[in-house]
Amino acid sequence: MLSFLSLDTLPLEWLTAGLLEPSTALALLLVSAIASFITAAFGIGGGVLLLATLASVLPVSALIPVHGLIQLGSNGNRALMTRQHVDWQMVKFFSIGAMAGALIASLIVIQLPLQIIQLAVAGFILFLIWGPKPQKRELTPNGRMLAGGMTTLASMFVGATGPLVAGFVHRGDYDKLTHTATFATCMTFQHCLKGAVFMGVGFVFWQWLPFIAAMIVFGILGSWLGLKLLNRIPARHFKRIFRVVITAMAVRLVWQAVG
Repeated sequence: MLSFLSLDTLPLEWLTAGLLEPSTALALLLVSAIASFITAAFGIGGGVLLLATLASVLPVSALIPVHGLIQLGSNGNRALMTRQHVDWQMVKFFSIGAMAGALIASLIVIQLPLQIIQLAVAGFILFLIWGPKPQKRELTPNGRMLAGGMTTLASMFVGATGPLVAGFVHRGDYDKLTHTATFATCMTFQHCLKGAVFMGVGFVFWQWLPFIAAMIVFGILGSWLGLKLLNRIPARHFKRIFRVVITAMAVRLVWQAVG
């Protein structure tokens, strides 16, 4: 093959300041687009896919903060694209709780055992999706604040709490666009807080910023394509797919914890 087609000659080294190989950086850019496409089209799953992929190549110390900023860009763009469908009451109370959770996280110096959090999150997801539902009632304001606090605190340690947040949002019995928009907005605020907490404890983002920016751009493309597909999926199919995907995410968490 011609040398100019080689991955090693692609101008990707500047994206990671030499922290990743060019071929690895390119693969991660493609994963970012695919992950955002999955979340936009099916409501959930992309964040976990991206976290699992990043975990195989990024330093442990950079995994959660870098993943958080990438997801901030992806969810923020998706929230902007669907802003007319957001349930702002849900977002308001979720955000109040999220701020409390972020404050608590900033004061915790001992990391909780990963297996315990994985099992707790998985069990709660399965209860929210398959457990008994209140009759025609959404979460109370206090319940929404508790959801924001719990998930934000957990996100500082395990990163991809999207399935848990989606489980709370699912309680609202929204249509597919309202679910996607409200979920993306809640996650945007949560990832903003995560970035602030990690900056406060001394994580240096600047060397990762070009890579994060490129991942966000590819994520925006994936979100745009995913939202195009979302508009073509009948509501009943969307809810069925959503339940299957989020249940698979929960089972995967259990498998990782006990494996």
